[in-house]
Formats: sequence, structure tokens, C-alpha cells
Amino acid sequence: MTSTIERLRGRWDRVGRTARRVTAAGGALVLVGGGGLVWGLAAGGDAPVRTLQQRIQVMDGPKDDQRVTLDTTFYRPVGGGKGPAVLLGHGFGGSKDDVRAEAEELAREGYAVLAWSARGFGKSTGEIALNSPDYEVKDVRQLIDWLAKRPEVQLDGPGDPRVGMAGESYGGAIALLTAGHDKRVDAIAPQITWNDLADALFPNATGEGADKGVFKKLWAGIFFSSGMGEGPAAQENACGRFMPAVCDMYQEIAETGRPTPAAIEMLKRSSPAAVAGQIKVPSLIVQGQSDSLFPLDHGDANARAIARNGAPVSVVWFQGGHDGGDPETGRVRGLVRDWFDRYLERKAPSGGADDGFTVTRAGGIDSSTQSVVIEAAGTRTYPGLASGTRTLALTGREQTIHNPAGGSPASISALPGLGALGNLGDLGGAGLTSQLPVDMPGQSATFDTAALAQPVQLTGAATVRIKVTGKGDIPLFAKLYDVAPGGASPARRLAAPLRVEKADTGREVTVTLPAMDYRFDRGHRLRLVVATTDMGFATPPQPASFKVAAVSGLTVPAVPSLHTTAAPLPAWVWILPGVALAVAAGILVTGRGRRGRGRAGLLGSAETFDPARAGVPLQITGLTKAYKNGHLAVDDLSFSVEKGQVLGLLGPNGAGKTTTLRMLMGLIHPDAGEIRIFGRRVTPGAPVLSRLGSFVEGPGFLPHLSGRDNLDLYWRATGRPAEEAHLDEALKIADLGAALDRAVRTYSQGMRQRLAIAQAMLGLPDLLVLDEPTNGLDPPQIREMRDVLIRYAAEGRTVIVSSHLLSEVEMTCTHAVVMSRGRRVAAGPVAEIVGSGRRLEDAFLEIISAGNGSGVEGTAKVAGNGKGEA
Repeated sequence: MTSTIERLRGRWDRVGRTARRVTAAGGALVLVGGGGLVWGLAAGGDAPVRTLQQRIQVMDGPKDDQRVTLDTTFYRPVGGGKGPAVLLGHGFGGSKDDVRAEAEELAREGYAVLAWSARGFGKSTGEIALNSPDYEVKDVRQLIDWLAKRPEVQLDGPGDPRVGMAGESYGGAIALLTAGHDKRVDAIAPQITWNDLADALFPNATGEGADKGVFKKLWAGIFFSSGMGEGPAAQENACGRFMPAVCDMYQEIAETGRPTPAAIEMLKRSSPAAVAGQIKVPSLIVQGQSDSLFPLDHGDANARAIARNGAPVSVVWFQGGHDGGDPETGRVRGLVRDWFDRYLERKAPSGGADDGFTVTRAGGIDSSTQSVVIEAAGTRTYPGLASGTRTLALTGREQTIHNPAGGSPASISALPGLGALGNLGDLGGAGLTSQLPVDMPGQSATFDTAALAQPVQLTGAATVRIKVTGKGDIPLFAKLYDVAPGGASPARRLAAPLRVEKADTGREVTVTLPAMDYRFDRGHRLRLVVATTDMGFATPPQPASFKVAAVSGLTVPAVPSLHTTAAPLPAWVWILPGVALAVAAGILVTGRGRRGRGRAGLLGSAETFDPARAGVPLQITGLTKAYKNGHLAVDDLSFSVEKGQVLGLLGPNGAGKTTTLRMLMGLIHPDAGEIRIFGRRVTPGAPVLSRLGSFVEGPGFLPHLSGRDNLDLYWRATGRPAEEAHLDEALKIADLGAALDRAVRTYSQGMRQRLAIAQAMLGLPDLLVLDEPTNGLDPPQIREMRDVLIRYAAEGRTVIVSSHLLSEVEMTCTHAVVMSRGRRVAAGPVAEIVGSGRRLEDAFLEIISAGNGSGVEGTAKVAGNGKGEA
């Protein structure tokens, strides 16, 4: 028995992964080795990870004369045997304990993981040197020496362990820097980190360099205060745990707001940019879209520099960052594991970690799993920040703007250090930032494009040329707004700082705006705002006035090669205010929100349009959906609907009708199969859903608003022009008379039902989907609804109705699909399904009885062709 176990312990790929599969299924696998050592799993739990707490002494400093003790935790690979090693770094102000969960996950995948508290942090000794090559980098190189001596670590040669490095922010930078200084590093996955620390703290959107940059005072203050440490020692020492040289550098620039040459030199030495030509290993660059500390352009600079060296590079832009947003923790960790699987274990990738570029876009919630569904757009080649540009003309005269005395009150873009609070306003319009005075009166100039005839997906960094006239030192802050018919909102809560000098008679500069991924919808305008102040930056205290003019159009990058797919992610931890949630729910129910949504899974592409089916309003093929409890709600469902048809979707309770409709609207992601509307594949929030109007599972209105205001609010939330709403036709359908201007809380069920159907018909969509539309209606109203639907389809549109009132379906619908236990058991024209001399009710009961008896389609009378066309 023992010899068998010893052999298994040395074969992790076969045993360890089998153990994880057993655990996922709720079972247990326990292998007992000699000496009572337990290798394996407790029933229903995760594999236990064995750790070694170790204080490792290293020598660093320019002369290798400083002895430092690093506090480390070594996570042995689960299952025994040897595995590649991974060094996990922590963020600034943190310690090795911050990466424990990720370290355990990697250990369960067969990696030997070493986490450590960097010098000056946690229980490690030494002083913080900002990832200096003379200090922190030397420390890590000696940790690699230590790993090379561990029996659990796979070696590529004597003293050369197979090793990868990952970490966020401070930990990401040390991964990049170590890869540039130590050729033993085999792969890296740095996240939300910097390329040039001088440019990060003194950014300059004109490209003239950090020496003329604008001091990022709030982030710098947070950055340095988090390294002060705690306790009496920190209180007695003004520099906390920083090296005196670093402390002196910060105090000087904090007082003056301008960098010295010595400060720039020190910051650049602690930057991956300084060793970019030496980083020649596969690199997964993960950067956050909600990040005003290290914006997307830092990830771009790292990626382009490493790619020039011929190394494989993958770039991921995710929703989170130092300013909050969705951290996508599980997904990002999965990408890191895939990257290391590919380049450390030399395995074929299981996901998309090998794609050139992926960006995620926030979407709605899959109500079946309570998971956030976001869109991931990917392409095999990283395009950079200025790919596929187009120019949009800007209007607006030259404007005079003022810098107030003392630089206060200041305009606000990001909220450094307040995390997710900076994003709540973006989601529901009722968060903290939506209440802030983003731009103070008199301090900003604005320039607008014309209303967009077609949507614009900006992916990258837009640029514009402006002329500035004024005396002295002129810091300015440029940003983009999305101007919808109902008002303006920031595209991203980021500003591009710039400094203009010698502009007494006017000076033109080209400004690179913050990189982002953002969709501007049709009918919206793009607005360039140039402000004199920003809360996060240092500005001169003297009052001054400047003139600003736009001398070029707005050059907007796009990446037409991006392909999208969709998958659920863990739900956000933010709690939205009730009103904001109700508005969001109204947008989701109709599937006609402002932005396209979709997948955030492990990348990949999806066919989005089939020209051969462009004229087919709806085609469902092989649709399958199972819930978490194992219930198979929809099972290999296929059918199609043509223009001018009114289709009845029939079936007993639990047949899968509502689940099908929710997948049709993009609210639930199917497990298999696809849905196409006019040839375009449906993903959550896909643009083609703007051609669909729907009403499913009861109306959800804001009760304190009138019926008219609810319709108006809903249409404004779609972002489409008011003239496209066809509001008069919808109000005629509602037929609420004077009640239309009363609060919805005073409505009867029937009145709410009619208002909801009118809302679904706003914009006169080509495909109308209604679930139990006659609930709460009296007989005259039911007859009127019947006539409305028949007339609606007669004009060349298509209607799908799910209803239990079979008599109404028989009089209203031209075609029907009958479902039972998630499967289609009959489809075709209603007259053919009913047959001669029978009612639909009789035919329905016969079909359901036959379908339930055999469990397969075809035992009852089925009309329609083999493709499931109704």
C-alpha cells in the first residue's frame, strides 16, 4: 500500500487533478502515507495545503552589506512530488498574508508557492526602498536561490528553479523588475502596476515627460502614508519604515509639488521601464480600468516594451483597479493559473490566457445564478492604445477659464483611496460620485462633437490638439464625457493632467486623453472638458485666467477585430440603492440598455452575425439551460419564427417557457446552443436587443412616479433619441386616460399590465416578447389586447406570446410551439396543431400527455419541418 502511495505522490498530474475532480463532485479521496502523513481531501472540502513558515536572511544594498530578515510562507504543492515555483508579491502597505488565498489555490494546482513580506513591511526587517534594484530586487533574487534548494521545486538546471512571479501593484512591479534582472524567472503575471513610477506620480498628457508633469498629490500621499507603519516607532520617526533617502525625496516634492532631477532618477530606477529591454519572458499584463494611480497606459507601455523583445505577451483590461470597480478576482486568478500552466508546466492553455488582448465590460445579473454577466472582447493581437483611429469634429469657441485662489474649490475626477465609492454612481446614477460637483463653474472649457449617427466603441486613448494662452505655469486636466439626450456623465472618472508653459501668445499641444474602453451610443455626443483644477493633483495657489481652444477634432481609437462572448462572474459586493436598482432592472427586462454587454469568461471569439439569417426575426438552436440544483429547465430546444407571425409559446408550469424567454432577452446565459435575432447572436445586452421589446415576469415600475414619467424615464435610460420612442402610439395602447399622470402606486393590476405592455412597445421593436400579457385584464381589455397584437404583427413585425389562456392563443396566434419538461414536443401553424373539429385545449392536453409519456419529441402530432421552424 505504502509503495503504491509513494508512486502516486510523485505523479501529481494524474492523482492531484483526480482528487480535485472528486472534491468538486462532493466526494473524498484520502491517501495515507508512511508516518501517518495525510495526502488528499476531507469529505466535501478543499485539499489541505501544508505550509512552512520561514525567516530567510538576505544581504542587499549597493555594497551587499545590509542584512535583512524576510518573513516568508512556503506552500508545498498538494499531492507531493516536484512542481514549478511561483513567487507571489503583495501590494504596497500589505504583507505576505494578503496573498494567502491565491497561494493556496496555486498549491492545490501543483505549484510550490513562496509568499514573502517585502523589506519594511509586515514582520520583515529593513527599510522600504520602493522596489529598488539595490534592495528589494536583490532580496527576491536570493529568494529564488532558496527555492532552488527546495526538494519540492522543479529545476531547469543547477541553481535554476522553474519559477513564475505574480502580484498586484507593488508586487506586480517587483515581478517585472526581477524578470529584468534575473534570467532564471520563466514567466510573469504582473497586475495593476506601473511602468515608470516618475510618470505615474508626475503624469504629463502632452508626452513632455515627468519633469514637466503635474504632481499626483493625493495618491502620492496615500502611497507614502501606507508605508509609515504602526506603533510607537512609526510615531517617533517622521519617515516611518522608509529609507531616509526615499523619505527626503517625498517630503521635498510634497512641499513644492514639482519633481527634482534626483527624485526623477530615483523613481525611474524603481521602474520596469528601466529594464524593459531585458524582460524576455512570457508576460501576462493585467491592468484595471478603474485606476487613476496606474492607468491603462502603464500596462500598455510594459506590454509594448516586452513584445519588442520577442516574448509572448497577453494584455487584459478588467473592471477593477486602485479606484475600486469589480475586481474580477476569480477570473483574474484563473488567467494567471492558465498562464503559468502554459509557460511553466508547458501545458496547452485551458482558456484564453494566450490571447493577445482582452477587455471586459460590465453588464447585468444572471437571475438564475445571481452572478454578474459581463462582456469580454478579445483579439489575438494586442492593438495598443491608438489602433484604427477616426476623427470626430469638435465645436466650441475659444473659452476663458479660471484657476481659483488657493486652487480651491477643485473639480473632482477620481476619488483616490475610496475604492468602489468612485463607481457606484456609474452603475445606478445614485452613488456618491453622482452627487459630487465634478467640474466647478468657471473652471472648465467644453467642446462637443455632433450627435453620433452610429455608436462609437472607444478602445484605447483618444487624442486632441488644443491651444492654450496664458502666463506662467499652467496645469490643466482633460477628460471625456458621454452626453446623452438626458444629460452628461463622465466616460471614465479619470483625468489626463498636462502642464503648459511659455504660452503668453498662445501655444498648441497634443493631449492624450485617459485610455479606456467605452461605448458611446447613437444619438450621444462626446464632450471634451479641459479644467484648471482637480482634487487629486497639486495646482498653483495663485489665481489666474487662461484661454483654451480646440484646434483639431477628437481622434478616437477603435479595435474592429474585437470579438465578444459572454459568461457569468461572481456578483459585485456593492449594494445599490433601491431606486437605482429598480431603474437598472427596468433596463435589463427590456434588453435595451445603453451599452453592449456580454462575456467575461476566459476569452475567445464568437460568431456574431450570419448574413444568411439576417431576415429571420428569431432562430433558436439547441438551447439548453440547467440550474444549480441540477434541474434541466430547457433541453436542446430549437425553433424559428418568421416576420408577420404571432407565435404562442405553450406548456404547463415548469415546462421551461419563462427560462427560454429570459435567455432570449440576454438575462440568463445558456449552457449550450444559441439564439439569433435577425442573424445576430444574442449575448447579454447585445446591440441587436435594441430590436426586441419584452415584458416578462410582471411589471417593475417606480411607484412614486406617474405612468407617463415611468415611460419617459425608461426610454431615456436606453440612450436612444426621444423621437424614436413613438410615445404616442404606446400611450394609445395603454389607454389609461387621466390615470397616465397619476402615481403608479395607485394603479390596479390591469392598469400596470397595460402600462408594461406599452413600455415594451416603445420604439416599435421588430420582435415583441410578452409573458402572460392578459393577466389582470378584464374581457373587453383582453379582446383589445388581442386586436393590438394581431395588428402589430400585420405590419411586418413579429410577436411571441407565452400564455395559459389557450382560447386566447387560439384566436390570437398564427403559430405555436408546445414545450414539456424543457423540450419542444410540437410546433407549427395553430390550425395544423389543432386539426379538424378540435379545440386548441384538447390538442394541447393530448400533446403534453404524449410528450410526458415518452419524453421525446415526435410522439404527438408535430407540424413544422425538421429544423424546428414554426
